[in-house]
Amino acid sequence: MRNKRIAVALSIAVLASAGAAGGMMAWKSATAVRTPVVAEAPPRPARVQEVTFRPETRRMSLAGVVVPRIETNLGFRVSGKIISREVDLGARVKAGQVLARLDPSDLTLARDNAAAAVVAAEAEEARARADLDRYAGLQGTAAFVPQVHDQRLSAANTAKARLDQARAQLATAENNLGYSALVADAPGVVTGLTMEVGQVVAAGQNVARVARTDELEILVNVPEQRLSFAADTSDVSFELWAQPDQRFRARLRELAPAADPTTRTYAARYTLVDRPPLVALGMTATLSIERRSGESVAELPLTAIFQQGTAPAVWLVDRATGAVTLRPVTVQRWRDDTAVISAGVANGDLVVTAGVHKLAAGQRVSPRPTTSTSLATRAADG
Repeated sequence: MRNKRIAVALSIAVLASAGAAGGMMAWKSATAVRTPVVAEAPPRPARVQEVTFRPETRRMSLAGVVVPRIETNLGFRVSGKIISREVDLGARVKAGQVLARLDPSDLTLARDNAAAAVVAAEAEEARARADLDRYAGLQGTAAFVPQVHDQRLSAANTAKARLDQARAQLATAENNLGYSALVADAPGVVTGLTMEVGQVVAAGQNVARVARTDELEILVNVPEQRLSFAADTSDVSFELWAQPDQRFRARLRELAPAADPTTRTYAARYTLVDRPPLVALGMTATLSIERRSGESVAELPLTAIFQQGTAPAVWLVDRATGAVTLRPVTVQRWRDDTAVISAGVANGDLVVTAGVHKLAAGQRVSPRPTTSTSLATRAADG
């Protein structure tokens, strides 16, 4: 009986031990299944731009206005009373067109007086010449006296000179009568009027201003630090604000030798080599002056620059693996939204242009192209 109880106890112990071992194995199996497996992070999308070096072009832009090369103040060449004004302010005129007229009464009388003086001088000259010819016919006779002949020759010459003088005075009177009409000497636009009908004006008094439209220019004010750049240019173009995205050529004609005492700028005039189809006086224009140099530079967005301490750098992307590497660069000039790079990268390199401060060395990225800007063009420093 006792042996039977011992056998039952041993059986229970064996079964308990086997259950514990099985439970331990099951727990270890469950634990192994729940352990996470760390997978490699996928490449991060990144905007990139290919580095392109181009010959550097320095550019300076100035705001200007369209002005005439010649703007003339006009006035009557004789004095008198204005009886008519034929044009208004802003009128377009042709060469020879009448702008205003003076009362011709006094000038007509002066012309008639000069004409009568000519008639009298002609009669006097004819008489003196006839006396000379008659006396010359006595030459060789006892009645011929050389001294008398000389006197009559002098009288004839004097009469001829008086006739020439009278004719000149008649021409002057006729010219003065013609000056009673104020005419435009070239095609243009009336930009100023200081006369009214009934006004009495003096000879030479300014009464009108006409701007010639046959040759127009762009007037700009050049700061003194840009003076040398404006004086030595290789390419000058302009566009009118009224006609954007249409560029035309210009040429420097005149650069002021001294600065304006108020603005401390130098006035420069540029002749329109290519004249726009629609251009008017006073239009606003943007003048661009370019000068090319032998140095090649690349231009990258400011978002591509990673500040490594005090030195700028960029993230280069390996084309094969997509891994990024930090590369120091030399920034020649900072612009409003770009940086001009002169060294540190090469043609064809891929550079990350966004999110550069969230990258780490060796991190893999998936390149996405970005719109490239117009490179190798930078502002002038004068």
